[in-house]
Amino acid sequence: MTILCVRFQLPPMYEAALPGLLGLLEEFTPVVEALPPDGALADLRGAERYFGRSAVELASVIRVRALARYGVDCVIGAGPGPMLARVALRAARPGVTCAVPEDAVAEFLADKPVAALPGVGTATARTLDEYGLDTLGRVAAAPLSTLQRLIGAKAGRELREKASGVDRGRVVPNAVARSLMTERTFGIDELDPARHRRALLSAAEEIGARLRAVEKVCRTLTLTVRYADRSATTRSRTLKEPTAHSAALTRAAYGMYEALGLQRARVRALTLRAEGLTPADQASHQLTFDPMDEKARRIEEVADRARAKFGPRAVIPGSLAA
Repeated sequence: MTILCVRFQLPPMYEAALPGLLGLLEEFTPVVEALPPDGALADLRGAERYFGRSAVELASVIRVRALARYGVDCVIGAGPGPMLARVALRAARPGVTCAVPEDAVAEFLADKPVAALPGVGTATARTLDEYGLDTLGRVAAAPLSTLQRLIGAKAGRELREKASGVDRGRVVPNAVARSLMTERTFGIDELDPARHRRALLSAAEEIGARLRAVEKVCRTLTLTVRYADRSATTRSRTLKEPTAHSAALTRAAYGMYEALGLQRARVRALTLRAEGLTPADQASHQLTFDPMDEKARRIEEVADRARAKFGPRAVIPGSLAA
């Protein structure tokens, strides 16, 4: 087991703390891939030889140092490859590293649900479940032609390989995050559009704050609405200009929500994803000469400084709405 998947237990909007924690991993290996907002992959092949310890033993040292230096606990999964380490992370808990045995990968995966594989969405999992292919063991044993007929030629081949434990992934050092995502789940299936909008406002403000914390802007915003019957609707909108401005993100989220015409839909969760991330210093901004817009941006700067100093609870969700 040479790959670790580490998830630091950071507050939702503390993504700016991630670089320091990545530096801790880089004390063991230069092959570290950030998984914002709170995770990373680390390839420890060289570290195992250098330190004379296994990846699981090194994971314990990493956990202790994260607690001692930053006061941050973490959960860690270990496996022969990045995909397997990610799957192992789902079964890990603070203080205990979950490791995929190199000589028993197929057995480890056999009883896992299909959705446990990274990249397998709810729609694909639901399609397979309808045909009785609800575990990775059953997917691995299914004829390739059956999988390809259900989900497509390329997707079927890749899914069967992964379900069989074939991990062709690799850790890419300093990989740039391609998206940021946040979700608002309701305690009960929610019918009230006003509560839907408040959840969207909170999610858009969080996405904006996290983008600004890592000095990124996004080009596209995607809204996914999950319903009580487990179905979902997804809509994407390309923004007029790349932005990390919470008010602009909120307007886009509201626009997509209203276009769905949900009315009395029973909503279980709302997810916002910012995609097409680029460095903020490379993005252009169209001057509006709107004093309210400039005021909102100045308030955001003050709020961001407050969050950085006092934590995410320093700013009340919804207080920055423009």
